[in-house]
Amino acid sequence: MIASTPVARWTWGRDDTADALVQCIRDSLAAYSVLSAHRLACGEPKIKISVAESGRSDSYLFRGELPTGEGVSTEATERLSRIVESELRPGRIGSVDTSVECAGIIVDESGEFLQEGLFQLSISAFADFVGTDLATLSDVWMPYNLKGIPQPVVYAKNAPRLAAALRELAVVLESDTDPEDPTYFGKPTETGVENYFEDDGSPSDVWGRFEIPYRNGIFRQTPKFEPGYRRAASGGVLYFPVHGRSGLLGYLWASDAEDAASFEARDEADLDGYRAGLVWLDRLHDAYERGLSPTAALIELRSLPDTPVAGVLAGEVPLEVSEFWELRELACR
Repeated sequence: MIASTPVARWTWGRDDTADALVQCIRDSLAAYSVLSAHRLACGEPKIKISVAESGRSDSYLFRGELPTGEGVSTEATERLSRIVESELRPGRIGSVDTSVECAGIIVDESGEFLQEGLFQLSISAFADFVGTDLATLSDVWMPYNLKGIPQPVVYAKNAPRLAAALRELAVVLESDTDPEDPTYFGKPTETGVENYFEDDGSPSDVWGRFEIPYRNGIFRQTPKFEPGYRRAASGGVLYFPVHGRSGLLGYLWASDAEDAASFEARDEADLDGYRAGLVWLDRLHDAYERGLSPTAALIELRSLPDTPVAGVLAGEVPLEVSEFWELRELACR
């Protein structure tokens, strides 16, 4: 499972008086090489590099993304450094930051597949100190997935690769592996990630407890600087159930009294409900741009045909609840 925010992260750091740009690029290539050796990173990486001007946090002497080419040799580090140096704006270098998004191989019961965004690798150099941050959004390194379901095969195939990579990163980065603070989803260790458990000893469903509410928050938070209907209501609303291939996805609702309309994703619909909701938000925004009231938009959208992602509104006339919390309760069932 892939979460919206990091499941776990690890850091390394050391004092280093060498050139900050060179060290950032060198450590990025070296760390990527370790991840690549364990197929936790695949393909030729592109490094995002930013060089901040000293004393001005909002001013950059360089910002760009460079392909690394083949290999992680000293020559590759020097070549990339020369490219950046040749394009630097005049000014004194303050800090240097690099980042690489890593697509890597995940192994499960059905075989192997490439997972985009498996790791995020970040390096920062400032004031004679170089720090590395590695974050993962995946749970395949854990005995139980984020829903608390055992995954013995997945764990056996993937956890040893991460453990080996963490050990080797400590060597190439010349620093002990430092597990960061626990996240909502797991507790990082020097060799991997541990699950959370309930008081009765059962593995926690952190997916339902944290991921679903966090992800579906987009349907309830009205953008501050974007015109559109409000996405929250307190009083009564009209609504249609939204059905998709996998069943009930959620509810499209509207309230003229509060100038509000949005999608309430059903918890059990998980990613299907989330993806459908994004489509309905776009459709509501289009209706708003055309000057329709929330209820008029709801009625108009009822006529749209079924689509694989968005599903279709069910019923000829909208249903009604006297208070919005009643609809939220329906979505939680």
